[in-house]
Amino acid sequence: MGRIFEKRKATMFKRYAKMAKAFTKIGREIVMAVKNGGPNPDTNPRLRLVMQNAKAVNMPKTNVEGAIKRASEKDTANYEEVIYEGYAPHGVPVLVECTTNNPTRTVASVRMYFTRANGSLGTNGSVSFMFEHKVMFKIDATGLSKDDVELDFIDHGLEEINVDEENNQFIIQTAFTDFGKMQSALEERKINLIESSKVYIPTTTKELTPEQEAEVMAMIEKMEEDDDIEAVYHNIA
Repeated sequence: MGRIFEKRKATMFKRYAKMAKAFTKIGREIVMAVKNGGPNPDTNPRLRLVMQNAKAVNMPKTNVEGAIKRASEKDTANYEEVIYEGYAPHGVPVLVECTTNNPTRTVASVRMYFTRANGSLGTNGSVSFMFEHKVMFKIDATGLSKDDVELDFIDHGLEEINVDEENNQFIIQTAFTDFGKMQSALEERKINLIESSKVYIPTTTKELTPEQEAEVMAMIEKMEEDDDIEAVYHNIA
């Protein structure tokens, strides 16, 4: 009984921690969107998208409205997106995507994670050429045909479309440079956009033994616990 309770408690805390990190990420994205385009979602497409992503992670409406209000204040800290590059143990290339109001603090933390894992922080361009910058749009598939969606959106940057049958969604992939074009096309057709996310996809993959992979993933898990780090990308097969 005690062990079962402890296991459930650990799972619950892990879920809450993940939710808190998602809310922190959305909050920072709201600040950047408002600072760049204003607090009105009707005239700020980036803010509209962030608000949609907030709904996807069940962030309360009051939290979203509060974040927009705070972001409109002059003394609110501004955030910037920064990408750090390096090699994890066993020569695995890694991209570390961060949102920070203090790059000096963040780069010191990222360097520490690499060093402690016997990896190394690299310079700009040292591994990014091994990844492609993409955007994933999740849309409600209700009443839509995969073939029709593919035909309709191929001129708006659609590179690939996949079906998520469990959630009744289509997942559309575009190049990062086609992000705005695809967003506008989806909005014009009044298609229900569930969520969008920027991702880095490796152009090649690297095979590791289970023991080696465990070493790399231990470093990545430590990184992902850091509030400044949004996502970590690698090319492990």
